[in-house]
Amino acid sequence: MQVDQSKLEAFQGKMLGDMGAAISAALVILGDQLGLYKAMADGGPTTSLKLAAATGTTERYVREWLAAQAASGYVEYDPVKAEFSLTPEQAMVFADEGGPAFMAGGFEVLAAMFRDEPKVAAVFKSGKGLGWHEHDVCLFRGTERFFRPGYNAHLTTEWIPALDGMEGKLKSGARVADVGCGHGASTVLMAKTYPNSKFYGFDYHGPSIERAREAAKEAGVEDRVTFEVASAKDFNGGAYDMIAIFDALHDMGDPVGAAKHIRESLAPDGSWLLVEPFANDDLADNLNPFGRIFYSASTMICTPASLSQEVGMGLGAQAGEKRLRQVAEDAGFTHFKRATETPFNLVFDVRP
Repeated sequence: MQVDQSKLEAFQGKMLGDMGAAISAALVILGDQLGLYKAMADGGPTTSLKLAAATGTTERYVREWLAAQAASGYVEYDPVKAEFSLTPEQAMVFADEGGPAFMAGGFEVLAAMFRDEPKVAAVFKSGKGLGWHEHDVCLFRGTERFFRPGYNAHLTTEWIPALDGMEGKLKSGARVADVGCGHGASTVLMAKTYPNSKFYGFDYHGPSIERAREAAKEAGVEDRVTFEVASAKDFNGGAYDMIAIFDALHDMGDPVGAAKHIRESLAPDGSWLLVEPFANDDLADNLNPFGRIFYSASTMICTPASLSQEVGMGLGAQAGEKRLRQVAEDAGFTHFKRATETPFNLVFDVRP
């Protein structure tokens, strides 16, 4: 096999860029955890000395970190004044945790993937699964912080309004279950937006439920939110007006069984709000930056989680609408409609 030298050099260049992105991930985590980005969020120019003083860190380390950030294009550098700053856009991505564009938290998910690589390598050989609860703890916090901005941007302003008649029910008073709620970011947001409704969050992971309860108390919505440890196939309290699953169905070993339980737990005119990572039905159409992220996360986290459970369907994070529709139909649902979408998510209105 003859090697085309120009193609080789181009591919090496691509790999150099990929290595730079990968190694920068650890520095993003440092900047996030040490408060370096937040200290630069006002956009004013700073130096390593000033930033170190503002964050209680050591100047020599901060100097090197700033240089790496500038080389990555994550902060701006003025070579004349030897000063660094964040643009408004960079500040939204790295420092505005409550905003719709925040991404720094997602790097904790990447950290979990590296830390858990030996465990995943083992199941590659054994064929067994790796449960969500068996991952490094930074996965749980990172997942919440990665998905929360999308919920803040779209859940109550676009996704719920796209469900026929549902927003009116929530405003007047409805019963809602959030299945696979994790740390409760989506549940708490809905409770804040619709104070006349009651919300019930369920997750099989006990520590996540504990954190969700804390989050509800911090947000002042504990009077209308209840969190309980339960799986998608055995949560209770039926006749819900809406049941939601956000980016979690594909993690389940038996999504059809979960969907059947959801159908049985819905009020006659209720709706299952199903949100999944955006994916086309054909693999070739997912070979893009979004697919790169989702297939990688699915390899390390989602598929092992599913294979660790009964049935072990292994939908994967890029299931696509056709396979998701089949799950719903196999569970007895007759109405399956794509209500809306974002570049990151497919949003379905599923009804009996």
